[in-house]
Amino acid sequence: MENFVSVVMVILMALLGGVPTVYLTVSLPVVIFQKIYGKIKYGKSLYG
Repeated sequence: MENFVSVVMVILMALLGGVPTVYLTVSLPVVIFQKIYGKIKYGKSLYG
């Protein structure tokens, strides 16, 4: 039974650490691309 609890805890910790990591890894380049695209196409500021 202790082994089962350990496995569940490891899976839970992997999800809690992995999901935000994947989100940041994907979203950061998307936001940078959107900023550059808006600057080129519409002349928007990169800061706003």
